[in-house]
Amino acid sequence: MKCYEYFLRLLSRREYSIAELQKKAQEKGFLASDIATALEQVQSYDYQSDRRLVSSLIAASQGKYGKTMIWRKCYQKGIDRDLFAEIWQETIAEEDSTNNHWDELREKVKRRYKVESFQHLDPKTKNKIANFLQYRGFKSWELLALWQQDEN
Repeated sequence: MKCYEYFLRLLSRREYSIAELQKKAQEKGFLASDIATALEQVQSYDYQSDRRLVSSLIAASQGKYGKTMIWRKCYQKGIDRDLFAEIWQETIAEEDSTNNHWDELREKVKRRYKVESFQHLDPKTKNKIANFLQYRGFKSWELLALWQQDEN
């Protein structure tokens, strides 16, 4: 039962994925059978949920980071790609104000790079913006093209 108590203590602070909990328990020296039993208990009481973890990561990162960056964060936590894709589609389908996130990002880029319009960007600024967006996991050239079309 010590493994279960250990998981409760960890989960009381923040969300963990199954893979993270297993790794932490193995590092702590718990037996595999104890870990499996404790994980079942924690999940049966809904104290741990990979779905909830992915949903919260997507919600927290929406508009700040692109899909690939959010996926990388989930991958580091041991989340399955199929689960991520499923929850991503659900979240995007539920999201009514998706354009609002793009508008906020566009305004942030305009402020940061002192851009009035995306129509006539000099190559140096365009590359800086593209790098900024790419680093955050967005498809930069697609976004720039979209923003240019919106201004027309």
